[in-house]
Amino acid sequence: MSGKSPVPLALARAFLFVPADRPERHARALATGAGGVIVDLEDAVAPERKAAARDGLAASFAALPAARRGRLLVRVNAQGTPWHGDDCARVSELARQGLIAGVVLPKAESAGDLARLAEAVGPRGLLVPLIESAAGLAAVDELAAAPQVLRLAFGNLDFQADLGLACDEDEAELVPVRLALLLATRRAGLPAPIDGVTPDWRDAGRLAADTARARRGGFGAKLCIHPDQVAPVHAALGPSADELAWARRVIEAIRASGGVVSLDGRMVDAPVVRLAERLLALDAPPPS
Repeated sequence: MSGKSPVPLALARAFLFVPADRPERHARALATGAGGVIVDLEDAVAPERKAAARDGLAASFAALPAARRGRLLVRVNAQGTPWHGDDCARVSELARQGLIAGVVLPKAESAGDLARLAEAVGPRGLLVPLIESAAGLAAVDELAAAPQVLRLAFGNLDFQADLGLACDEDEAELVPVRLALLLATRRAGLPAPIDGVTPDWRDAGRLAADTARARRGGFGAKLCIHPDQVAPVHAALGPSADELAWARRVIEAIRASGGVVSLDGRMVDAPVVRLAERLLALDAPPPS
């Protein structure tokens, strides 16, 4: 975990989308155990409802307990759409009032777009760029290195559409794309990236397979489109009992030795200690 990113969103495993124009669902989304809730002004809201949805956010968020607002993000409409400017003005107000933690930028393709958004939300506002296009992938290192970026996120469905791909459920064609996000994340010192959605929320087997793929690929979180996806994702992306036991042994060995130590025939160096510390940090119940 980087010093750039505060808890809890840096360690969140499930990010749940909820429509911006359904304020009665905002508190319920936060109560699902999702580490982050993304209130969506983009895909989830019809064009004729966007202005009203945007205008209602302040009242909805002000009614929430202050402790929960640290898990709130708003997905604005993309740069170049008719709604982007008004969205940025509104999230600026929300962030400066302490009603949200940050903003998700769809179709992120330029560090300049992120810089303007960072200015809007102020120095404490967090940014999550969604990589959803070939242009976004080409700029992934500059997006990851931009100030106030919390984590990278992958918009797998929009990415397929942008490139004209027709992936099967295993999304084998996207393996190099996911690896590129992981490498950019590592180079920028960010927490593990956020994988894309599983579109059929009723298909538990597909969700399990997608989440297992995300974990194997180094992703630390996943976007969810339905509350029923939150608990399985949170559990699957958390440390196992064996991993926690190993991490505790590593930390205990370091404390006991006061320096370099060998454990199970392997030198315990700084990267090993960081991994152990991260696993222990993840050992927390889902938020309520």
